[in-house]
Amino acid sequence: MGVAEHSVNTFLELQRKKVHRYVIFKIDEKKKEVVVEKTGGPAESYDDFTASLPENDCRYAVFDFDFVTSENCQKSKIFFIAWSPSVARIRPKMLYATSKDRFRRELQGIHYEIQATDPTEMDLEVLRDRAN
Repeated sequence: MGVAEHSVNTFLELQRKKVHRYVIFKIDEKKKEVVVEKTGGPAESYDDFTASLPENDCRYAVFDFDFVTSENCQKSKIFFIAWSPSVARIRPKMLYATSKDRFRRELQGIHYEIQATDPTEMDLEVLRDRAN
């Protein structure tokens, strides 16, 4: 499975320029590559992000999580989320599972990775706990 150049460039825009709060990627089976499905602007919330993920299909996503440390410092951590809902069909689950590591290696600078099969596994509290 290849990775579209646009996918890597969009990730770099999130990472370096803070143009996006999140990027959702999907596998284009015809092109046999990972492509950008949706981006969220810097003002969008975590709820906007989770609402953008399909309930019954797999996706990869990157979320730029801003938080304040216990020392009162503003920080930002980039999360890679492999969304594979339990209600998704077997074929997409297999396709996303086998392609994940290859795609993840293309995105340099990810701090944390989360594998989620339902929304509670990637709740905002989960991100907060991992980031601190």
